Amino acid sequence: MTGVDRSRLATLLARADIIALLSVLNRDGDEARIIGGAVRNALIGEPVADIDIATTCLPDETARRARDAGFKAVPTGIEHGTVTIVIGGLPFEVTTLRCDVETDGRRAVVAFGRDFREDALRRDFTINALALDGAGVLHDYAGGLADLEARRVRFIGAAGERIAEDYLRILRFFRFHARYGAGEPDRAALHACIAGRAGLDGLSRERVRAEFLKLLVAPRAAATLRAMAGAGLLMPVLGGAPHLSRFAAIADARGETVYPAFRLAALAVSVREDALRLRERLRLSNAEFERLSGIAAALEALSGREARPGLATLRRLAQRIGTDAVAGGLVLLGRGDAAADIQALIAELARTPPFLPTGRDVLALGVGAGPKVGEVIEAARAAWIDAGCPAGREAQIALLAEAVGREARREPARTS
Repeated sequence: MTGVDRSRLATLLARADIIALLSVLNRDGDEARIIGGAVRNALIGEPVADIDIATTCLPDETARRARDAGFKAVPTGIEHGTVTIVIGGLPFEVTTLRCDVETDGRRAVVAFGRDFREDALRRDFTINALALDGAGVLHDYAGGLADLEARRVRFIGAAGERIAEDYLRILRFFRFHARYGAGEPDRAALHACIAGRAGLDGLSRERVRAEFLKLLVAPRAAATLRAMAGAGLLMPVLGGAPHLSRFAAIADARGETVYPAFRLAALAVSVREDALRLRERLRLSNAEFERLSGIAAALEALSGREARPGLATLRRLAQRIGTDAVAGGLVLLGRGDAAADIQALIAELARTPPFLPTGRDVLALGVGAGPKVGEVIEAARAAWIDAGCPAGREAQIALLAEAVGREARREPARTS
């Protein structure tokens, strides 16, 4: 993360779509400001993705002005004052200023207002309360600029009160510390997270999953997860003991393509029962579960060996559970100086050509329909792997024919 530089805000305000949007909202006694993550990221020179706008306009008026200007207006969260305005294919979330009327730790009842300061101070962290108006003035009601410069993630006001408004903020705190913080987590925030940990049980598993997977791919995830574990806050999320050293080895690896499901496997999977547990606790998608389950199968097959298995053994395993799963297992079991050898082995495994023969080819060689077809295919596949996985249909059909011949020679012995 680079240093804070206010001059970068001018680039944000110079965008044609933002100029157009603010001009629509900043009139007739109303005002709008860019708020939160877009301002934070612009200040530190990081990519600005989602742009949120806070406005004094009521939601219906926001939508009407947008449509009058030729923009698309979608009432994505109208009960909370949010209208998504689409300009040139890009969405902007525009939300009317709010104050909390009632909270229960999961959701809030809000009232609309016109006080930018009050709206800012109801947010979670100081670095998320920074706002930029159309004239280029940076508004900082909570000390977020100083915290951003210090790479410190801090709750606005009393940390315990902010957490009690929405217990997901416990996970958000660690996620933002992993993304924007440095050093140890803010002490007051950490103590408040520990005190409020029981509130995590009342959250939907889908919300926990979304937040936790974002944490796993943050730049300082390994150190932050150690802090969570030390505070007793990691096992309640995972439902089991984490593999912190294994996760750190993966997270610190250079050139790794970051996949949340693989990071989760590194942290919390050793056997297939772990994948089943995580699917339920985090409401994983089918694709995420399949990846975890495949890696778990690879770990079960490859763990405890005195020597690294050869290419033929790995190819047999890959034919059963998939090349990606085997590669994931190899990476997680890799140690230190062996990393380069493992990558070379994975690359060789990935170059394995496809096995082309099908049941139709078996039938064409005179084998009758039934279980025998599958047995012949598997016998031919095993012979193909033993032969070094030759590419091309002709060579593979020849191996298939040999398998059919072997099966035919055995058949009389079975029936005599």
